[in-house]
Amino acid sequence: MSSHGHGASSAAPVAEHFLSAGRRSEKLSLSTLQSMMKCDPESYLSQLDVLQRQFNSSLELFEQKADKNFASITGIGSDPTLAKYLGDRAMLLAHVTPLYPEHLANFPAKLATLIRCAARHLPSGLRCRLAQALILLVNRKILDIGETLSLFMELQTLGDRTLKKLAFDHVIHSIKRMNQKHKNEAKNRALQNVLFSMLQEEDEVRAKTALVTLCELHRKKYWFDERTANAICTACFHPASRIMRAALLLLLDYEKIENDSNSDESDIEDETKESPQVILSKETIYKAHHQGTAASKKKKKAKLERVMRRMKRKQRLSTERNNNSYYSPLNHLNDAQIRERLDLNFGLFDQEHYCTWPVQGFAEKLLSRCRKCEIFEVKMMMLKLIARTVGVHRLILSDFYPFLQKYIQPRQLDITNLFAAVVQACHDKVPPNDVEPLFKQIVTEFIHDRSRPEAITVGLTAVREICMRMPLLMNEDLLRDLASYKKDREKAVSVAARSLIGLFRELNPSLLVKKDRGWHIEVSEQEDDDDVHTSGDDESVGTNRRKKDPAKKRKFADFQVPNSDQLSLKRVDSSMFDVHVKRRRSKEERSALAKAGREDRGKYLPRKAANQKKTGGLSNRQKERKKKMPVVAKREKIAKSHLEKKKNNQRAGKQFRGRKA
Repeated sequence: MSSHGHGASSAAPVAEHFLSAGRRSEKLSLSTLQSMMKCDPESYLSQLDVLQRQFNSSLELFEQKADKNFASITGIGSDPTLAKYLGDRAMLLAHVTPLYPEHLANFPAKLATLIRCAARHLPSGLRCRLAQALILLVNRKILDIGETLSLFMELQTLGDRTLKKLAFDHVIHSIKRMNQKHKNEAKNRALQNVLFSMLQEEDEVRAKTALVTLCELHRKKYWFDERTANAICTACFHPASRIMRAALLLLLDYEKIENDSNSDESDIEDETKESPQVILSKETIYKAHHQGTAASKKKKKAKLERVMRRMKRKQRLSTERNNNSYYSPLNHLNDAQIRERLDLNFGLFDQEHYCTWPVQGFAEKLLSRCRKCEIFEVKMMMLKLIARTVGVHRLILSDFYPFLQKYIQPRQLDITNLFAAVVQACHDKVPPNDVEPLFKQIVTEFIHDRSRPEAITVGLTAVREICMRMPLLMNEDLLRDLASYKKDREKAVSVAARSLIGLFRELNPSLLVKKDRGWHIEVSEQEDDDDVHTSGDDESVGTNRRKKDPAKKRKFADFQVPNSDQLSLKRVDSSMFDVHVKRRRSKEERSALAKAGREDRGKYLPRKAANQKKTGGLSNRQKERKKKMPVVAKREKIAKSHLEKKKNNQRAGKQFRGRKA
């Protein structure tokens, strides 16, 4: 108790000294002092000594109380004015450190020590301010990122969102700038070892922070190498379940991360919003090189360079987006490095039973862990990751297909993701006998007359995607039965069946019935027959020419089947198995729908009653009744014409005296 009271009594005078010194120096603002120091560093050495003594005394106070809670120090944790005072002094010293390399030689190390020892107990505002000062020193290359990487990774685990984003962005930006012109492999390896060792720790928060940082660096291609990809894949075997699930999600949703708000497209949009638009034309280029002062030319050239970089980046993103293949850290998976890493850290691999094939051991070990998993959601993520690994690297994992067969049922909730995993795991190097039981179960469970239209459609789509990768699974009788669904009354079912027919028109038309092969197949066969049976008659030649005339053929869309390399790199999306079948309404639903449409109508009345209540004009039937009979109407018309003639004669004022001779 006495030591605590003595520390509190010694802290109060120091705090009062800080505040009094701050009031005396407030006559000269810090921003003005900073600009003056930059203009004439030698004239402000006395002010620099005052600032340095203030910072050193505060640092001594923090070192004395490092083993105690920071909030218990009198006047420090509870006074926001003092916290702002210390943060402003630290930021000022960080700005002027390049101007006084000899006087402030020890300042960067002292600042880093302060943050490392007392960051957990500092107020949030002061903690972020000191971190910004340290980032400034790293950006000015006074401190190296290798010296501060572990510190900035530690700051992300304190639970402060603002500080976490600040430290994360700084790490990504520093490594990007380090590898911008040329890559220093030795320095990159040293930084990678820091993150790799942090990823292997049992602390979940630290391990997840390292995993997210590695994924971001790999996604933005700053560390686009096998070591980083293997470290990310290694996290799937982490003993902590949260880290394992995070690694599985990051590997499965890697394409979604590319479309995230932190992607290159968002960077382009931010640059577009921040910088004014510059139209790239000959006039703009000429003005940047020949018009204006030297300073204005420099600014114009810098704008043009930014526009060119933005255009090149947009072009690269558009080409990558138009490409059907996708990238994942699984593409860089190297099994030898993973075996070494897992043996050293987790002890998961057995050297005697380890397979020497590339990446085979990773898939087998993940499958063995999937068998022991009890949580269905985690098991589904493992199944999808195994299927994607098998498809990308064309592995032969015979035990995987019987394991999937247990879950292929119409009542399965996550059946679309399971079908996506089945299709992804099929490729041309897998023996058909391994997949045939699974293939037959899909047909028997989903495609039959008593099955629902949704199940039939999903089954036909799965059969088509599997046969695109392994056409030898299909036989003539089965294809004839599946093709008969092209006449189904449900449109989704008929479209799926016709899509299967169109696939085998390209792969193997001989399995189809003759009427399903299409004209372009029949005409080609007829042309071949007309060529092994040629005749010299002019009539037969003319007939052959008419048959070979492309204008007479039926037009078909070009159905291009991708090759095996394209299919292995293509991501199978579960959305292709989503079916939207219009459900038939029952009699009660139809009557309720009809009644709902009559709500705006009035009460039912007979036609006679409705006519009596009518307040408008006459009806057509009433008008018909008032019409004259034909003879009467003709007489009235003649009488009317005579009357009109008589009136006209009266208006003329002359009498008729007969015809002239």
